[in-house]
Amino acid sequence: MTGLVARQAALVRALVAAGELPEGFDRHAIDTASKALIRKRSGEVGGHLPHVRAALGDRFFALFAAWAEGRPKVSTHADAAAFTAYLESISELPERSRRLFRPRRI
Repeated sequence: MTGLVARQAALVRALVAAGELPEGFDRHAIDTASKALIRKRSGEVGGHLPHVRAALGDRFFALFAAWAEGRPKVSTHADAAAFTAYLESISELPERSRRLFRPRRI
């Protein structure tokens, strides 16, 4: 059973975190499934950040995919926060979003 558990864990890493593909799996099929999972994940994050998604338009998915590759999902909320920080670090966070996410002084 331990061998099966290890292979399953390796398969999950290959799907969501750019891990090494276990022997016996079709690279093309895994790549296709991985892209579908990234697209689904980007939709979830886009739902949390509709103003960012709208402002970035067609670039939203490409920027998200570049950020998400090799990063397994923790939660949608954590993804949204980390993706927002990433966009700010590369000067791609829309101005309205910078105002929304800027820490307020009390």
